[in-house]
Amino acid sequence: MKLKLIKKYFFLVNLFLLISLPLKSEDVKKISGSEHEFNIYTGMFDFSDHGKRSQIIGFQHQNENLIRESFFGTLSPVTGALITQDSATYIYTGVQAMYKVGNINITPSFTPGLYNQGDGKNLGHIVEFKSEVQLSFDLPKESQFGFSYNHISNASLGDKNPGANSYMFNFLKKF
Repeated sequence: MKLKLIKKYFFLVNLFLLISLPLKSEDVKKISGSEHEFNIYTGMFDFSDHGKRSQIIGFQHQNENLIRESFFGTLSPVTGALITQDSATYIYTGVQAMYKVGNINITPSFTPGLYNQGDGKNLGHIVEFKSEVQLSFDLPKESQFGFSYNHISNASLGDKNPGANSYMFNFLKKF
């Protein structure tokens, strides 16, 4: 089990290094027409359940070309996936709002998705809903570092609805 976790972390570290490499000006010109933001995160899945808590890693994508202004704030679709140390997976897509206060970014989101228990916690249904809030700080070179908290629940679609509370540390990078 530890070998699998080490492989996952090795993959994330390499992906982080790849994302952090500086681009040549020609490369920036090629991608300037379609900016994307990638969020790599790690933390603790279901930290409030001492029997089922496990480490988590995940990846999220946001296409900046799809951002829309509304009376709710700046809205954007997001898509992502996460996996726990116990091989539970959650694949999701939804919407996030973005609010900026100086160098601090507040990003609440709602993302319905599909959950597979693996060897992890039984959340009661394949369809789950993730509500999250993220606080992040601007860094140089179109990057951010942040902390997020989420709750995953099936909204009583299943016979049981235990839910899961998680926290994560996030690194975000725009391309």
